[in-house]
Amino acid sequence: MLGHARRELRHHRGIAQRGHVSQLAALGDVAQQAAQRIDVGKREYDNNCAACHGRDGKGGGAYADLLKRSPPDLTLLAKGNGGVFPMARAYEVIEGAGPGHGGRDMPIWGQDYSVKAAEYYIDVPYDSAAYVRARLLALVEYLNRLQVK
Repeated sequence: MLGHARRELRHHRGIAQRGHVSQLAALGDVAQQAAQRIDVGKREYDNNCAACHGRDGKGGGAYADLLKRSPPDLTLLAKGNGGVFPMARAYEVIEGAGPGHGGRDMPIWGQDYSVKAAEYYIDVPYDSAAYVRARLLALVEYLNRLQVK
């Protein structure tokens, strides 16, 4: 999917260089469509959180019964914080920097993402901290969207 968007971007850059501005307006549409198809935060949640917290975030995932403590209902984080989603706290807990995760039943995702990046980008220079931060922020933003109103 992303490859298609990149090809479209190169195509539209060529159009812009030739002076076809009206056709360049389609570039915004292509980018918007690509963003709608790829929900990185949801993908992170589905791959890393749903097994314990459930697809709906309410704590009823397939592995919930196997844990020492029941996973919390992630849809109530804002409600438990005066109606404001605790972005920094959620980030710290997921990353593993702050207190939380109970007795560490929950993996330290910051460390996991860092290891995965090192394995994936073994021969390419990359910014490990930026890679981890981007994945964590996408996940936290998705959790914010799960909050009950």
